[in-house]
Amino acid sequence: MIQAEAVRLIETARTPAELFGADGPRAYRRLVRLVHPDAGGPREAFDRLTALWRAYGPVTIRTRRAAYTLAGDPVRGDLANLYDAGDAMVKVPRDPGVNDLLEREAVALRQLPKDGDGRFLPYVPRLLESFRHRDEATGAERRVNAIARLDGFHPLTEVRAANPDGVDPRDVAWMWRRLLVGLGFAHRAGVLHGAVLPEHVLIHPERHGLVLVDWCYSVPGCHPDRSGRVPAMVPRRADWYPPEVPARETAGRGTDIFMATRCMTYLMADRAPKALRAFARGCVLPARHRRPRDAWRLLAELDELLERLYGPRRFRPFHLPAISHPEGN
Repeated sequence: MIQAEAVRLIETARTPAELFGADGPRAYRRLVRLVHPDAGGPREAFDRLTALWRAYGPVTIRTRRAAYTLAGDPVRGDLANLYDAGDAMVKVPRDPGVNDLLEREAVALRQLPKDGDGRFLPYVPRLLESFRHRDEATGAERRVNAIARLDGFHPLTEVRAANPDGVDPRDVAWMWRRLLVGLGFAHRAGVLHGAVLPEHVLIHPERHGLVLVDWCYSVPGCHPDRSGRVPAMVPRRADWYPPEVPARETAGRGTDIFMATRCMTYLMADRAPKALRAFARGCVLPARHRRPRDAWRLLAELDELLERLYGPRRFRPFHLPAISHPEGN
């Protein structure tokens, strides 16, 4: 079989069984060798092959700690696919070339509970384990992170899409407060997140919960890389970063605060009152040394402003409207 024939078979297959037949693993390995991008194969064919193989039968990854059965279609993130494995979500990089970023996430998620205040651990995912996994078909070795499942949470991209005219600033207030708490916790534990983007901030509408996910771009103080630079950027979000990140300069706490503020103004759109817009502008100044650098202090200032605008703090129920086409992660 030649590559062109393999591509044709993959593109025209209506079901996994039609493509792989009874000799599934052997047929899959043969097709992978022919259409893998490293062999010059088209990425579209390889991605479809991977999806058909996942649908052919669930894959189980076994470690010393647990067996993870990867069920259903994965959630496609910036670097990795996130698979449902029961009580865990298993994060598998699509390209082994980004294994170092998955390792960086594991370092951060270990440092946070070790060096941070345990009261604030609900603001970050819980790492179950991190391990190397070799693909039986290709021989590629990947760093895989197993993370405790988060139920009922939605990314800010989904919140914004459900509110096309912007979210009421009184509702954004609790999200902003919790995001600053999460950053304050991480920063005191010696970790910068490095990519506070709408798809990486998850909220639980009913419980007013917030979790900051995807620590692959983080700058953990205990990481062997002592440059202090954010290791990579999400290309499609290049305009969300403060100047020091694309310039490959040392990042700081103000880097995370800049991006967190962008998330909040993105949510409010044009609905923010003048005083809140002015507060936000002070957090996204291009000059790093002029930005706030202490999330806890900034939280106190935000609370004072919110009380002047809306009175004493009180619980506001928040419901996320159903949407048919949420913005992708």
